[in-house]
Amino acid sequence: MQPDSSINSAVTNDTLFNGKLICMQHKDGYRFSIDSVILANFVIPENGDRILDLGSGCAIISLIMAYRWGNILESITGIEKQASLVALARQNIARNGLEPLCRIIEGDVKTLFHHVDRETFTRVVCNPPFYRAGTGRKSRNVEALLARHQIEVELEDFVSAAAAAVKNRGSATFIYPAGGLANLLSLVQKHNLEPKQIKLIYSYPDQEKSAKLVLVQCVKNGGSGVEVRPPLYVYKEKNGPYSSSVEKYYR
Repeated sequence: MQPDSSINSAVTNDTLFNGKLICMQHKDGYRFSIDSVILANFVIPENGDRILDLGSGCAIISLIMAYRWGNILESITGIEKQASLVALARQNIARNGLEPLCRIIEGDVKTLFHHVDRETFTRVVCNPPFYRAGTGRKSRNVEALLARHQIEVELEDFVSAAAAAVKNRGSATFIYPAGGLANLLSLVQKHNLEPKQIKLIYSYPDQEKSAKLVLVQCVKNGGSGVEVRPPLYVYKEKNGPYSSSVEKYYR
């Protein structure tokens, strides 16, 4: 089955924070999921931070961070390769009145430094495509396929871009499938990003179930020593409502 290369222009208007934040998404294209929301809420910025969002999609991470922390941030820059998602991201930023704090660059992480200077960001956030080429369930929609699968770009491309973009002692935070933790840790250390915090994410409390996702926060040229944080459960129980922690992410 060949993927559908057409982009359906129909959009949905999804909201967060009791309707205070609007995020338009393609009805039949790539749509953000809980991983982006978790990452956006995990990173706690400081006054004057300059944030880079690698692979920003519809800009959901940038939108959430701007809503929560816009009063202290200097800037949020997102880079996204797919023109259809760039257009949506820019509309989302404008519609929520987040210009000029947020901006979206149309470009590839492999050519990031055609657009920005090295070591100019204090924090990098990254929700990269989860699946290696040839693995995982494939979408027939190209927009969704490229956002979820490492077809034109690999995990190391995101890690190396993050490492080069962030200032010395700045942080880079990734969310990734828990089964790929060893590979992610190997890559970040290869590029002088020292893991400082690791947080495992489970669907719901169950001693027999493995973690689904993992958050890894690194510091560029940071010293050794890592803190394994308490786990996060997305739901209170199987087929149940969001946990109290995740519920707060949408308030």
